[in-house]
Amino acid sequence: MLTIIVNGEQRAAKPGATVSDLLHEMSLDPGRVAIERNLEILSRADWQKTTIQAGDRYEIVQFVGGG
Repeated sequence: MLTIIVNGEQRAAKPGATVSDLLHEMSLDPGRVAIERNLEILSRADWQKTTIQAGDRYEIVQFVGGG
């Protein structure tokens, strides 16, 4: 297992997992989030091909509607 940081908290990830896999594991709707990886915005097009690396730092912001 790899150790990463997601929203300031340590988390384990499987070697070879992608950012899309991480979202699925966290039960997050990919259509409602924005992701920053190691202080850089990660484009939605790159989520499937970006593999998680040990020590990566992610900030995941989930959009919430309301009125």
